[in-house]
Amino acid sequence: MVAKSLLNIGCEGRVGVIELARPEKFNCLSIDLFKELGSALDVFEQSDDIAALVICGQGKNFCTGAQLDEVELIRADESRLREFMELGHHVLDRLENSRLPVFAAIEGLCLAGGLELMLACDIAFAGRSARLGDQHGQFGLVPGWGGSQRLPKVVGQRRALDLFLSVRWLDSKDALEWGLLNYVVDDGGARAAALAYAQKIGTRSAAGMALMKQLARFADRNAVSVGKKAEIDIAVSVLMSADVTEGLAAFKEKRKPNFGQDVTK
Repeated sequence: MVAKSLLNIGCEGRVGVIELARPEKFNCLSIDLFKELGSALDVFEQSDDIAALVICGQGKNFCTGAQLDEVELIRADESRLREFMELGHHVLDRLENSRLPVFAAIEGLCLAGGLELMLACDIAFAGRSARLGDQHGQFGLVPGWGGSQRLPKVVGQRRALDLFLSVRWLDSKDALEWGLLNYVVDDGGARAAALAYAQKIGTRSAAGMALMKQLARFADRNAVSVGKKAEIDIAVSVLMSADVTEGLAAFKEKRKPNFGQDVTK
């Protein structure tokens, strides 16, 4: 892992790993951390050797949200506050729309802005003792990095409002039932489980996985009729690709495919 001031960055095979490295502050999010996260995304997205990303937190917790003392310092300055909100939106939108599948590995607390970070990822793993929730209402705040829009899409409006208004924490069992989590594993095992899943992605067609993610995200934002037209267009282009030629040959020859590393950028 390469240590930046607020993140640890590394690779395991074809999987990029981004670790929030502020355990003494519960891995809280700041302007500088968002800038480092954006820079890390630049590096990984430009590399043909990277097929997926895992985001995790150093220490006992994933992330408990914004660095509130930083918010306190700038909250009288509307332009700086807006810059902070827009920067967070920009970086989390990049995660959500990345060509790379993004996996969240959650241990401990995943609250407020940490929940917003997790919601921008594609697949979420968590240890059994993990707790997830939105704490903004407890302090008179509202979500500032897309949580008010992403959470209702994932769990439905009523459940989202329940979390927003009650500020209660969900345990991993309830979060799994609600669809906030994909997998629950033994405590301390979320990162390893996410890496194992992500490494399987590395054996598949990078272009195919990127387009699969693009279609799934497209469905979230468009009418079904529009999405089906996009599916036809993308399916035709994929069927004419070198990766599908290799995939069909592997099927006929009863072997594993050896895909190229061409990616959609």
